[in-house]
Amino acid sequence: MDHIQGRKDILEGDGRNDFVEEVVSLARSINPQVDVALITRINNDTTNIFRGKFSGFRASNPTYHNLRHTRLVALAAARLFHGLWCDGRSFTADTLIQGFLSSCFHDTGMLLTEADSALTGARYTRGHEKRSITFVRRYIQISGLPRSYADNCAAIIRCTELNKGVDHLRSYPEEIGLAGRVVGSADILAQMADRYYLERLPLLFQEQKAGIDDFGHQTPIELMQSTADFYHTTIAHRLNVLFSDVFPSMRSHFRERWQVDEDLYTKAILKNIDYLQSIIARCKAEQECLKQYLRRVPPAHQ
Repeated sequence: MDHIQGRKDILEGDGRNDFVEEVVSLARSINPQVDVALITRINNDTTNIFRGKFSGFRASNPTYHNLRHTRLVALAAARLFHGLWCDGRSFTADTLIQGFLSSCFHDTGMLLTEADSALTGARYTRGHEKRSITFVRRYIQISGLPRSYADNCAAIIRCTELNKGVDHLRSYPEEIGLAGRVVGSADILAQMADRYYLERLPLLFQEQKAGIDDFGHQTPIELMQSTADFYHTTIAHRLNVLFSDVFPSMRSHFRERWQVDEDLYTKAILKNIDYLQSIIARCKAEQECLKQYLRRVPPAHQ
């Protein structure tokens, strides 16, 4: 397993080509009829949106919810779809496209448009999912995609709201419900399994401090403490209860795709949380102490 974990692209998918190729490969395994050209087009348009090269958008300035995070989520979602397929589930080509599109747009609500007067997209942190839905609806319309995609992608993106349930999925087709739980799971797994997750928490602190007027944390270490607690309550519940019908299939993906009978995302998350708790115990309220233990430099991948 060490040779698998040592490959940077396994969990992170940092290279744009590696990321797209892996998503396409998995999608074609699940359903050979999937529109590969459309996946590529959505990826290229998403890249341009985050870089401010798509009509109506300014360049991304959130330091945490950026293009790199978006790609990691889309990759994790593709892996979960593949794992479910390995476990006997089937998906239409349309469902796979809508899952990918929703993954790509789930955090676009934190981007600035050309009409915005705000200085940072972090101002839209709270409730950014609703804004993301507005943007994906607009994209679907101008791109000439099926009108049914709009409501379906809205339902899928709503599954990334950490303080919301999934009752809204009851009025949608079963596959869309699964896609919602896949993307909701992928958002958590990709974020918390990131090898730079702990180093990026101070960036999240800065982002949320700038965007939420009544942000309750005064220092990065306070955010870290609440993150550890939040994992053991809200996050664990979402993965193991709300998303329990999709979350275990990540292990099936790694077993079939990489011949590793283990969910490497969960393993990385538990390692991050354990290390986070040890840092909190050692540093307590001393901010300078963090620098001794958080030494990785997150890539500025926009």
